[in-house]
Amino acid sequence: MRIGSAKESYAADEALFDSATQRAWFVLLLILLVAFPFFAGEYWLYLACLVAINIASTTGLNLLTGYTGLVSLGQAAFMGLGAYTVAILQIRFGSPFLLNLLAGGVVAMIGGIIVGLPSLRVKGLYLAIATIAAGFITHFAFSHWASLTGGTGGLAVPPAQFFGFALDTSFRLYWIIMPLTVLMLFGAANLFRTRIGRAFIAIRDRDISAGVLGIPLLRYKLMSFALSSFYAGVAGGMFAYFFRIVTPESFPLIMSIFFLAAVIVGGMGTICGGIFGAVFMTMVPELLKIVIGWLPISSNTTLILSPVRTIVFGLLIVLFLIFEPHGLAEIWRRVRRTFHLWPFRT
Repeated sequence: MRIGSAKESYAADEALFDSATQRAWFVLLLILLVAFPFFAGEYWLYLACLVAINIASTTGLNLLTGYTGLVSLGQAAFMGLGAYTVAILQIRFGSPFLLNLLAGGVVAMIGGIIVGLPSLRVKGLYLAIATIAAGFITHFAFSHWASLTGGTGGLAVPPAQFFGFALDTSFRLYWIIMPLTVLMLFGAANLFRTRIGRAFIAIRDRDISAGVLGIPLLRYKLMSFALSSFYAGVAGGMFAYFFRIVTPESFPLIMSIFFLAAVIVGGMGTICGGIFGAVFMTMVPELLKIVIGWLPISSNTTLILSPVRTIVFGLLIVLFLIFEPHGLAEIWRRVRRTFHLWPFRT
């Protein structure tokens, strides 16, 4: 029960949904997600799965950068660790895909903890450079540890099996990728109702003051790296099952820039921001393909698309930092407030 905008109890203030309207909209969204694959074509199912994978990884980076204030450009490297772990387990042991995805998340989490060790001493640009170095190290390992990773040729991943059914189409994979992404979003949203999440936010706002107040900085920074990398590893595992091939070139530096751009464009420090940013940034290359296809240029659009996509990602980061630093999530909040106050808005 609420009086105006105030809430009468701490439990009400912590609630994930603070009104019946929000719960109704959420139930409607779940119904739409369940109905979507029965009406969508193959292309839209492909995009839905790709968006879900990107949302999972972007949410992980948002935990680290948006909520804890630690800049990382190594998200693609952690996705690569998860993807290769899943590919190796599936090829060599044929173990259950859920176990493989969990193992991919754990391996990426260990990598994230190692990369996060310098975070107590360095921050900002220096920490970003450290995470870039991790990306180059993993790329070297993926390319040259041929006996395990297949070298530059990579690994062809057999389809996941579920009760004897091969998950080899976008329709079938949708029922694995989308629920896992929703569960990961729920986990992230609930994290910030706990002591751990509040410690992350305190470190982001003022790490020195957080340390004075008794928050163990190294422990919580490493925990943030671990959670972020775990999300990236699971997303990388879903990537491996979705594309059915994993190579060193599957996880370049531009992919890490993509996820950082998604966090900034969507809105740092908000769960909705990670969703909006991942959806928006996933659709940008698709729109670029259409635009480039209309232009009277060479038929080989792939060579043109890659540098143009990099320029667009950088431009979007700059524009949002200048004109809307709180991202699409803030635009969404303003739209909601407008409709909430209508017709009494002045």
